[in-house]
Amino acid sequence: VRPPAPSYARDLVGYGQRPPHPRWPGDARIAVQFVINYEEGSENCILDGDGQSEHLLSEIVGVAPYKGVRHANMESLYEYGSRAGFWRLHRLFTERDMPCTVYACALALERN
Repeated sequence: VRPPAPSYARDLVGYGQRPPHPRWPGDARIAVQFVINYEEGSENCILDGDGQSEHLLSEIVGVAPYKGVRHANMESLYEYGSRAGFWRLHRLFTERDMPCTVYACALALERN
């Protein structure tokens, strides 16, 4: 492995054909991390003074932003997450005593 270029502080060079052994507990061969994104209430919404509705972070393929008006379908997708989706996942992980990571937006936490 070569050292990073002096003009760039990050080392992005791959390990190639000989990656280091991670030495996981019990000689496990794979590591899995579960991450829940909690964003409900922090998406673009004209109620928050945004000029348009959310259109990038969605399951609606090809959605265009609604300028100056509310987008009921988009809002309902996000509202499902805070009302039911997050809690469904929380129960599943808790019942199985499985750790997970939650990436959360501060505004979403404040509102929920």
